[in-house]
Amino acid sequence: MAFAPAALLIFSVLFFTTSLTYARPDAPNYDKPDGPLSYNFYDKSCPNLGMIVRWGVWAALKNDTRMAASLLRLHFHDCFVDGCEGSVLLDDTKDFKGEKNALPNRNSARGYDVIDSIKADVEKYCPSTVSCVDILALAAREAVVMSGGPFWPVLLGRLDGLSASEKSANEQLPSPFEPLDNITAKFVSKGLDVKDVVVLSGAHTIGFAQCFTFKRRLFNYKGTGKPDPSLDSSFLSNLQTLCPNVDKSNTKLTALDSQTINRFDNMYYKNIVNNTGLLESDQALIGDPKTAAMVKDYSADPFLFAKDFAASMVKLGKLGLITGQDGQIRKKCSVVN
Repeated sequence: MAFAPAALLIFSVLFFTTSLTYARPDAPNYDKPDGPLSYNFYDKSCPNLGMIVRWGVWAALKNDTRMAASLLRLHFHDCFVDGCEGSVLLDDTKDFKGEKNALPNRNSARGYDVIDSIKADVEKYCPSTVSCVDILALAAREAVVMSGGPFWPVLLGRLDGLSASEKSANEQLPSPFEPLDNITAKFVSKGLDVKDVVVLSGAHTIGFAQCFTFKRRLFNYKGTGKPDPSLDSSFLSNLQTLCPNVDKSNTKLTALDSQTINRFDNMYYKNIVNNTGLLESDQALIGDPKTAAMVKDYSADPFLFAKDFAASMVKLGKLGLITGQDGQIRKKCSVVN
């Protein structure tokens, strides 16, 4: 996508006037580094970075509203597998099998073309300066903000990794079929906690899931041959119509939050309280005393959810950073230089 200076100016005014409606947390100390990262890392070397990323995300969402959830998920899937180093963006090579074809990502992860397009625009203005992983972190934030969600300050200065691992993605990413204790253990292994499990699961307020990810709840819950008894009966009936018990329905898409499909809000938690959570792993949050109280709090207080989601995203963005000779600034996000 060509990024003309005139378009940049127009979009700058447009975004400034619209972004004032977004709630922002207390401003951090932007001059204070956080390890190898800082908020103003590219202020001198690529001063238009933020606007270029916003423009790219805005254009992508204008074309496809689903892309907001896809970019957020791509950032999560990157950081959760061996840290935030852009490995999820790498194509397979003769030296490694990457993460794009791992089970949690195959025919599911999207947004690679959006990140590639933004990277190409950034390269025109700031060649060999900004890492792909930093672009992805910024894009995820902008996608949430443009969907009505909270703003959070993004620390910058990450380096792109030199490899990727299909095996790591298969082993480390949480699955909607796993028990809550297993999912929590995976979060804890990353330095996150049970609160982060509940908060980051709230990302399911936007996006879609394929029928196969929840179909056993509709027809054969835990091998019983019957539906999940916790599902609201009307919700169950609708889902059985959308996802009939035949293989050809496996890849059909259903909104994770059918109430406010494209709006980043706290409806996800209200759905769980009302027994209309889509995924087994979502509905499990209300059945465990360690997480149920938080679900109820977030269902009642959208501002609390927004604040805590922003804080958890900052934590996520600091996982497994690469520095020095272990990383690089990729010229193209899909291949190592």
